[in-house]
Amino acid sequence: MTAAAADNTNIKSLAPEAMPKSESQAEIVFRRFRRHKLAMAASILLFFILLVSLFAKEVAPYGPTEIEVGNSFAAPFSPASDPARPMHYFGTDHLGRDYFSRIIYAARISLSVSVIVTLGSVIIGSLIGAISGYYGGLVDDVLQRTVEFLLTVPTLPILLILSSILLQAPETIPVPQFLINLVGLFMYIQPREAQQVIMVIIVLMAFGWLGIARLMRGMVLSLKNQDFVEAARALGVSDSSIIARHLIPNAFAPIIVNASLDLSGYIILEAALSFLGLGIQDPTPTWGNMLAFTQSYMFSHPWLPLIPGLPIFITALTFNFIGDGLRDALDPRLKL
Repeated sequence: MTAAAADNTNIKSLAPEAMPKSESQAEIVFRRFRRHKLAMAASILLFFILLVSLFAKEVAPYGPTEIEVGNSFAAPFSPASDPARPMHYFGTDHLGRDYFSRIIYAARISLSVSVIVTLGSVIIGSLIGAISGYYGGLVDDVLQRTVEFLLTVPTLPILLILSSILLQAPETIPVPQFLINLVGLFMYIQPREAQQVIMVIIVLMAFGWLGIARLMRGMVLSLKNQDFVEAARALGVSDSSIIARHLIPNAFAPIIVNASLDLSGYIILEAALSFLGLGIQDPTPTWGNMLAFTQSYMFSHPWLPLIPGLPIFITALTFNFIGDGLRDALDPRLKL
């Protein structure tokens, strides 16, 4: 037997478990993410919050606008006026509405607004940033000067002005009736209140894509002259296909991390708009407008601000921890 034949025989005789196991990119990312204990704990907590908000109608003991006459400002764990009804775990508000139920319904609305705004901002910002970075020249100059101008505008005052205009005159931006009905059906709110939610989403999305566009442009600038892009051009692949199938997917890791951190920012921003009376209006419950109504009663009933304030704090913290975990998991320079 020759030496080469002996080597082939030895290779074939190796047990399958002795061969190195290959991992997909998704498996590598998940393995790295699992090692971030705070991110995993935050993911479990966020999943629980999402699950509760998704089944709000089944979990909440009362309706979001159900009033118990004569039982306002009930303390946490107070019994209902009717012994047959569930107790008020978080007490009641100034109108006698069950705080626990309203917090659950508010989670459905606040989280939905945050997720929709983030997804919309990622799509718009990624497309504009990729086009700007890929084509360069005049296209890049026009788009980037526009982005830079909008970034210099103080965001919160403009958001307050836009929100005030759109909430007082919603016909300024016509919204299809089927979209209003769809939002109302998903969030368990009336069509008029669903239109307010859509207006707030539009207001937040108006400036939300700017940072993502700059981040995507920078990533595309570093990728567009690499070999795989040149090979695609040589094969006659169109510019739109190169952008959509090659550049954006390869530049998406930092976008995902940025989006996970933006989620917490949009929850706080929506709460700020609602707190200032220019967001989603009562009786539609959001964590922001629930917090706004407590400011007049916080000294006589000090537990009231904590009830809507803690979910805002906890949810924002979970998104930040998840963003940290994703940043570590998606960084190819880390050997975890």
